[in-house]
Amino acid sequence: MSDAVTPNPSARTQTSGQPVGRIARRFRELAESSELGLVAYITAGDPSLDATEKILLSASEAGADVIELGVPFSDPVADGPTIQRASERALRGGTTLAGVIDLLRRLRKSTEVPLVLFSYFNPILQMGLGKFAAAAAAAGADGVLVTDVTPEEGGEYRAAMRAQGLDTIFLAAPTSTDARLALIAEASSGFLYLISRTGVTGARESLPQELPALARRVRRFTKLPLAIGFGISLPAHVAVLGGIADAAVVGSALVSEIEKAPTPEEAARAVADRVRLLKRGAREGISRRSAGTK
Repeated sequence: MSDAVTPNPSARTQTSGQPVGRIARRFRELAESSELGLVAYITAGDPSLDATEKILLSASEAGADVIELGVPFSDPVADGPTIQRASERALRGGTTLAGVIDLLRRLRKSTEVPLVLFSYFNPILQMGLGKFAAAAAAAGADGVLVTDVTPEEGGEYRAAMRAQGLDTIFLAAPTSTDARLALIAEASSGFLYLISRTGVTGARESLPQELPALARRVRRFTKLPLAIGFGISLPAHVAVLGGIADAAVVGSALVSEIEKAPTPEEAARAVADRVRLLKRGAREGISRRSAGTK
């Protein structure tokens, strides 16, 4: 990690070390209305970058509060079979990190939804930290989540991203110790992503019974919004998360809709329909305020 970093003069204003931008504003709006946010994950390039553009704009219009744009990778060890297949399809179609950043640039011309680049570290390292951070910020990214960069080893990565005004989002897990949660919280900005269960991504029928206690433990270490993902797929899941978290992250359920759709247009419609259902669950479910957790 030796790429030189030149601070971006247009980087967003920081308050107490945390970048202030679209992500922070959106979560503030959600908190003011006591509404659970919906973070939608889509693998870029599945089935094509042009199709992804249509799908993401449809998801945004349907009510997604934040969008995670997944960079396909050949060895996505944190992902279950649905997203693994999506990555394989995207890579076969020639999707690259540079192509994903170009897609992000096009998306930013049409939407103000917060956009997070979701990647493994290898593609970023190949491009170079400084080059990647500058390109992502110039294209309109709001944050970056790298699944296999740890807070203990991510100092240079964090410096590169924050020099360009990009939020750095880290993962916390049920197995994280209190000491490690403190490190994760200190390294994170924008929001903190809590994995609901051990294992890989993928739709599940039910949420872990110990999830509320886990979320309460994580909140002892951060005032950042808390987004919960892994296994979130049904409106009923989202409805109950309002009393636990600030946002629900849904990935495999949306990627599955794309996999089943015969055309990009139908994929965009199917994803938008699923987002509307999930967002309705968020709006009609338990709010954090009514649950007495504020």
